[in-house]
Amino acid sequence: MIGQCSISPWKEVRLLQSFNGIQQLAETRPFKAWFLDQFGVLHDGKQPYPGAISTLEKLATSGAKMVIISNSSRRASTTMEKMKSLGFDPSLFIGAITSGELTYQHLQRDDAWFATLGRSCIHMTWNDRGAISLEGLGLQVVDDVEEAEFVLAHGTEALGLPSGAALPMGLEDLEKILEQCVAKKIPMVVANPDFVTVEARALRVMPGTLAAKYEKLGGEVKWMGKPDKIIYKSAMAMVGLDASDCIAVGDSLHHDIKGANAAGIRSSFITCGIHATELGLDKFGEVADQSSVHALALKYDAYPSYVLPSFTWRSCFGGYSSSTALVLLNGVFG
Repeated sequence: MIGQCSISPWKEVRLLQSFNGIQQLAETRPFKAWFLDQFGVLHDGKQPYPGAISTLEKLATSGAKMVIISNSSRRASTTMEKMKSLGFDPSLFIGAITSGELTYQHLQRDDAWFATLGRSCIHMTWNDRGAISLEGLGLQVVDDVEEAEFVLAHGTEALGLPSGAALPMGLEDLEKILEQCVAKKIPMVVANPDFVTVEARALRVMPGTLAAKYEKLGGEVKWMGKPDKIIYKSAMAMVGLDASDCIAVGDSLHHDIKGANAAGIRSSFITCGIHATELGLDKFGEVADQSSVHALALKYDAYPSYVLPSFTWRSCFGGYSSSTALVLLNGVFG
């Protein structure tokens, strides 16, 4: 558990608990629902992380409800198909909620903000990773900014064409188009708020980078997914539980952990993901230095309840111990 004691009007001392494996966390605090990020936690986009599949199976036998919550720009059904292709058993999960799914649902115009959008859009999508289909949304993709009423960002590799094809394009060229869109004062919907993601141990630029650029230029952005609490509320509704019975597991302080903080959900920070280099980690499952974790939490203003080296039942480096450290924080833990 996390304790606290007040030491000044400005700061709080909080106890940050670090575990070597999911088993310790599950036995210490038996959460009824686990909201799991996928990239950087369960797999690297190409293959499962060591022990991830067996850890899910062990959690499932305890009766825990598991939901994938991901900033993937693809639909939930596509995410589950991807998980199956990587060797994961879809039946272990209650379901999946992705930022792409939320975007698709809101573009059905049930939401008041989305109802004000026009039908013509500049579409930034994927090329090598496979373009995103807009079928069923009644949108008209245009490649002329003067004809566009909003920007829809699913990817960072290509510009969608009216024909349905995708024109491969680099980040610099996409950013030049965004400058034109800002000048026209049209909003952007970003269907993947991640800045980067882990892919085969490397970091790959995600649409959140384009959205951050758009905001910096003065444009309006609708962020669909983490860290917005909308995706956590959807997950809680899916499992029929409130925040006190749930825990979110992720590798991004800015997205996974900060979002859990906003939603009032406990969180576990997996250090082997996108922050591995910042934490000076070279090997999967290597334990991060606690002072480095604390410094990073303060940097991103995102505060995990627990810290684990990886999503494995027991530590890859052996041992079965936990440690608790004091950390001065301006914020609070989620």
